[in-house]
Amino acid sequence: MASVLNVKESKASERTVVVAGLPTDLDDQLLTTVVKIHFEDTDGGGGVVEDVIYPTRTKGVAYVTFKEKTVAENVVRKKKHCIEGMVGSAQLIVSHFSEKVFSSVKAVLDLSVFRSQIRLESLVMDLKMEIPTLCLSPLEANGRISVQGTFLAIKKLKESLLLKASFLSEKNRNRQSPRGSTRRSSHSLKTPRWLTPEATKRGESLVLDTDTFLYLKKKTDFYESTLRTLHVLCQETVDGEITTLCIKNAQGSSQSNNEKQVKEFIEKYSHALHFELRKETLLLEGKEDREKENIKLACKQLSLSHLHVLVNFYKTHIDVIGPPSDTYLFKKEVMELIRQKVR
Repeated sequence: MASVLNVKESKASERTVVVAGLPTDLDDQLLTTVVKIHFEDTDGGGGVVEDVIYPTRTKGVAYVTFKEKTVAENVVRKKKHCIEGMVGSAQLIVSHFSEKVFSSVKAVLDLSVFRSQIRLESLVMDLKMEIPTLCLSPLEANGRISVQGTFLAIKKLKESLLLKASFLSEKNRNRQSPRGSTRRSSHSLKTPRWLTPEATKRGESLVLDTDTFLYLKKKTDFYESTLRTLHVLCQETVDGEITTLCIKNAQGSSQSNNEKQVKEFIEKYSHALHFELRKETLLLEGKEDREKENIKLACKQLSLSHLHVLVNFYKTHIDVIGPPSDTYLFKKEVMELIRQKVR
């Protein structure tokens, strides 16, 4: 099965559209041909199709890459797409592939743990130079600082701080034990618990976007089956938009390499999900209690039939996560249900 990750890696996302609503009872090759013919019809605003990815993870959904970015924009702009003929009649839903989730992640760091070893202002300057895509707030007097950026940038930031903490800890130990004594001074810098990778103790550590992880765990069989098959345990620590997994062999397991293997499997699978998923948000804040309840009830009702959509309920909003076409349909049906109740 072709992976949509190839689209992202080939930098063709701006020329790619997501097509939903395709018949699911046809031969894959036939349907691919029909889709290509339909979107190459210039009368419908189409143009040269470079590639059609089908089948995909979601039934009835294909990814179409055009040769020109303007053609993709024209196709999305056209409100109605319908294929007819030997495959029957099907109303299609077309959306931008680039309408994606997880474009920005926020986190609050407590850098005060470094204060005794390094000037915090210098540390912040180093981080800005090392990861220029990050947006950092002014450093607070208590050592806290807010950061915002892509998930991958936040992940790189955490890895950088882990390395710095490890380096300073080792440097301090060497200074406290000039004669090579194995006894550790009570005044030496201890790497903060929240900065210590579990891999340095035993096992493997992996940082994931929380939304991606929740979808991986709740909407796929991959996560639980991988842990079970390779006999490993996973401690999950959710910290806002970041989730840390600590992977260790189950008691009695003799396969020492399983931890690393599971880490690689989960990282690769979640990486693919990160590029395939989209998030729609339904706001509850500022709405009347009756309207809030209607939105919640609509989401609960529709989640039973939208099996590829993960619905997360929060006090101020509801997140709808899934493939672009599925989240689009879900939100649309929620709005329709709410309007019916208002009438």
